[in-house]
Amino acid sequence: MVSREKQRELLLQLREVYPAHASFRVNSEEEAREVAANLRYLEEHRLCVADVQISGDGSAIQLGAASITAIGLDFLADDGGLSAILGVVTVKLHADTIRDLIAAKIEATAMPAEEKSALKQRLAALPQKALEAAATDLMRTGLDHLPDALHWLSRLLGL
Repeated sequence: MVSREKQRELLLQLREVYPAHASFRVNSEEEAREVAANLRYLEEHRLCVADVQISGDGSAIQLGAASITAIGLDFLADDGGLSAILGVVTVKLHADTIRDLIAAKIEATAMPAEEKSALKQRLAALPQKALEAAATDLMRTGLDHLPDALHWLSRLLGL
């Protein structure tokens, strides 16, 4: 009863009349159930606002006006709309966190203890700008080994 095709059709109809509301005319009880189910589903995902009334036993369905939301408009937009711009996430790592991550990797290597110690001392003395450059280079190196990174990501996500 809930279908992607019907949901898209309903959203496109709502977009056509935006910012006004739309009413849906149906020809049968079966069509009313289909429209009601899809509008309710879209509303639960905040893609539209719909006045759908269903009796307790499900025998009577009343379709009121519906309107598309900003999220619904962005969902239909090829570029993701303003949600794609406003939803950007910036990740910042503190310099000490970067140092700790690199130091842990140094510690996990099989090199002699005095070499590890010398590397970690130099790491601790790095100014923040040099540390940022090193982190960027490490990121590039990791991305250059993308098959390894994809394998790691798959494991992380349980795929």
